[in-house]
Amino acid sequence: MTANPVLIAGAGPTGLVLALSLARRGVPLRIVDAAAGPGEHSRAMAVQARTLEFYRQFGFAGEMVAQGIVMHGVHMRELGRDGRLHEVTSVVFGDLGGVISPYPFALAYPQDDHERFLTAKLAAIGCFVEWNTSLTGFEEDDDGVTATLRGPAGEESLLAAYVCGCDGAHSAVRHALDLGFAGGTYDQIFFVADVKIAAATGNDLYATLGERSLLLRFPVRSSGMQRLIGLVPPELTEEKDLDFEMLRESVEQLLGTPVTEVNWFSRYRVHHRVAEAFRRGRGFILGDAAHIHSPAGGQGMNTGIGDAINLGWKLAGVLGGRLAPAVLDTYEEERIGFARALVATTDRAFTPVVAGGFKGEVTRKFVMPLFLTLATRLDFTKHAFFRLISQVQIHYADSALSKGKAGHTEGGDRLPWCAPIDNFKPLQSLDWQLHVFEDVDEDVGELCSRYKIPVHQFLWSEAVRNAGFARDAAYLVRPDGYVGLAIDGDEAKLLEAYLSRHFTPGA
Repeated sequence: MTANPVLIAGAGPTGLVLALSLARRGVPLRIVDAAAGPGEHSRAMAVQARTLEFYRQFGFAGEMVAQGIVMHGVHMRELGRDGRLHEVTSVVFGDLGGVISPYPFALAYPQDDHERFLTAKLAAIGCFVEWNTSLTGFEEDDDGVTATLRGPAGEESLLAAYVCGCDGAHSAVRHALDLGFAGGTYDQIFFVADVKIAAATGNDLYATLGERSLLLRFPVRSSGMQRLIGLVPPELTEEKDLDFEMLRESVEQLLGTPVTEVNWFSRYRVHHRVAEAFRRGRGFILGDAAHIHSPAGGQGMNTGIGDAINLGWKLAGVLGGRLAPAVLDTYEEERIGFARALVATTDRAFTPVVAGGFKGEVTRKFVMPLFLTLATRLDFTKHAFFRLISQVQIHYADSALSKGKAGHTEGGDRLPWCAPIDNFKPLQSLDWQLHVFEDVDEDVGELCSRYKIPVHQFLWSEAVRNAGFARDAAYLVRPDGYVGLAIDGDEAKLLEAYLSRHFTPGA
């Protein structure tokens, strides 16, 4: 392991998860943030199933679920011209993803609580965020990255192995790497508020649409309040001293109940941008530093956490001398395509929903309800809809690390979950492993022993087949729970070729 630490700029969820991923694997690091401490307020609320699957690998998914509020479904409502609320459709997440993930729901857990949770987990393993500390610049040479930090004790120079920018939309790391950040800004202005309301029904997510209006309501356990995210009415977008009272009438119409207390209110603009690259030399960018988009679908924070999970094990493997340096090239290869598709998809979904005039009205009254009804009626479409929203569908078929197919599972797929055998439990090792169903080829076992890859054998059953596996096939599973290699025949030959390409000799 190199003596030089990995420098992480930014201690939001993305930076904290990257730090946890590295620290759990023994990689020295420093994580700095210009803020004085974890955020006090936030806009991100939803923790998706795939993120909870990652957190299960770390061993604390259950604890986070207990602290948040499980949202079992979403209710879409419309404010009609008669001034009344009409429920357009509703979706029960458990009906969509109960056989796909151990977490067939979305979790309401505010980002500020999320950050404090992760900061405490990091501190528990002896790694601490350096608050009030900024990265002011860095230069790269053959020895690594020489970074300049400015903190409470003054300025210091640090030699780091790599620098990782998790420092948000105005990322200093992205600017220093001179990476373009093409995109634009939505005309609409959003607001976010924590409020108490007179009548709160259930713990689900409520989305209400109106003429050029959108309001999302999430329950917040930590404060006993409701988190509101919505659009500022067009006639108020230029109001410099905008406060909640100016929005009260329109918000209460969309809620269908009075607001009895306002704890916090802010407004903001939403951008849609993707960096031209996610890596340059020894510098990486992740999360909002690499991609930002509309709040449609609650994807932003979860995507940043996915970036951190993807990069963390690769950096640890390369710095520890186990993986070939070329493995680091697959971070951008695997994540940038998804980020581009996500920005495009959320933009296409968001823009017509909030449009005015006939087009907007048709979208809200007919197109969106029809889409949700069709998407949640048949088993196939229900599962596809859950996979999309939960980020379980993210796969890396075109990655240099993905190869082969056995059953319905291909290299690059997220390892399918099979509840009766709980094949996700071994993933808590945060390491490579081989999963086989029934018999293990003797030569395969010898190869795995040589490369220090544990083998997990599972009994064959109809449930295993239904999950997408093939009998007597072997699946090399990456540390992030994705299948690197799926093999059904010539296992030893194909496995040796894969390992010799991506692992270092003697690893």
